[in-house]
Amino acid sequence: MALVILRCVFLMVAAGLGTFFVTHESVRHPVWVFVGIMLMAAIVLALDIFVRRKRLDTISAVYFGLLVGIFLTYVVCIALMPLLQNAPYSESIQLLLGMILSYLCISLLMQTKDGFRFIIPYIEFSKEVKGLKPYLLDTSVVIDGRIADLIETSILDNQLIMPRFVLSELQGIADSSDKMRRNRGRRGLDVLDRLRKSKNVEFKIYDREHPDSQGQPVDMRLVLLAKHLEGKIVTGDYNLNKVARLHNVPVINLNDVANSLKPVFLPGEKVEVRVVKPGEEPGQGIGYLDDGTMIVIENGRSYIGTHVILTVTSVLQTSAGRMIFGRFEETARANQPT
Repeated sequence: MALVILRCVFLMVAAGLGTFFVTHESVRHPVWVFVGIMLMAAIVLALDIFVRRKRLDTISAVYFGLLVGIFLTYVVCIALMPLLQNAPYSESIQLLLGMILSYLCISLLMQTKDGFRFIIPYIEFSKEVKGLKPYLLDTSVVIDGRIADLIETSILDNQLIMPRFVLSELQGIADSSDKMRRNRGRRGLDVLDRLRKSKNVEFKIYDREHPDSQGQPVDMRLVLLAKHLEGKIVTGDYNLNKVARLHNVPVINLNDVANSLKPVFLPGEKVEVRVVKPGEEPGQGIGYLDDGTMIVIENGRSYIGTHVILTVTSVLQTSAGRMIFGRFEETARANQPT
């Protein structure tokens, strides 16, 4: 409602301004002048209505850049006044100088708004990303795809950042001549599109790089950027995990997260599982839980294709996941002969 009132007042002011020009200025075609002013006001309103997503940092950069540019123009013109006083085109030179300085100031603020901290009421250009520490995504975790499912649970509030150089690497994989690599790359691009459209998290493509990252491999550039932004790297890459920890950069490994959420079994507990194939050792059978956890069943080879009840003897936690060892007790009731 407030916006509607503001737009109506703007049209009234435009009409009053047009009437002022028509009645107080010697114009040849007063009707066309009035229509032109109203048409200009209508164009401004149309742009305001149809451009719905307005970036506050960009608008503020233009606003403050213009103010600084005008101020610098005023100062420079005062300094050059003895030279411009008798110059034939002094006004044109001042306008040209104002245009150049205003452009340079606006361009500087727009390109460096993420590199310094400047706060006024309701507006903040900050070196650090506002709120919680950002999560930087690497290629492996995007191709994996589980990050999109995790975001849908609304468990993460942190901003997700995809560095431009990581996106370029992903695009290179998607354009690969190898069919498998190409499919993996396209899957990663589809996951990024899901993250971009998700309303549960803020997703951003980050264009800037750390000055020391020139010539470095992608993993090292990602580590340096995470250190600069004081963020965390989300990855499924074992080597990147180690490199990041060597540089004291926090890492979230999705494999570790998935393993930590799997059911916990203690020795002596009973578990029902279907034996699907023989194990490596004589008499062993292999089964899997619904979450993919592999169960090695002692004396379970002869029961392949049936559900059995076993007693957990030990649990082995590896970097690849959790493995459960159990001893066969009996077949499940549903599979017992009548």
